[in-house]
Amino acid sequence: MSTITLEISDELAERLQPVAHRLPLVIEMGLRELYAAGAPAFEGATEVLEFLASQPAPREILALRPSSRLQRRIDGLLEKNRTQGLTPEEEEAWKQYRYLEHLVRMAKAKAHLKLNADG
Repeated sequence: MSTITLEISDELAERLQPVAHRLPLVIEMGLRELYAAGAPAFEGATEVLEFLASQPAPREILALRPSSRLQRRIDGLLEKNRTQGLTPEEEEAWKQYRYLEHLVRMAKAKAHLKLNADG
């Protein structure tokens, strides 16, 4: 366990007071958000998630493919992982892309079942 001392504004201290007992979690969540927002590595995922959130027809889901930009980013991460290894930020992005792929596969499986059920 480490101890960190930092100076913050009175306003921020006031806002943190109600969650003081959960500060490690607040910091961890803040760091994740910071890394995600600052990492262009996860670009392209928004378009996929927005598409799925629009409740497309089953055939549209089955036709879903990554944009060329997203595919290039994924291919780049795969190649870098094979040749040099990934930075911690890139590793986090790779985990997010794997989870996104999992969501798309689930959506496609359900779309396939729906099409089969509808005959």
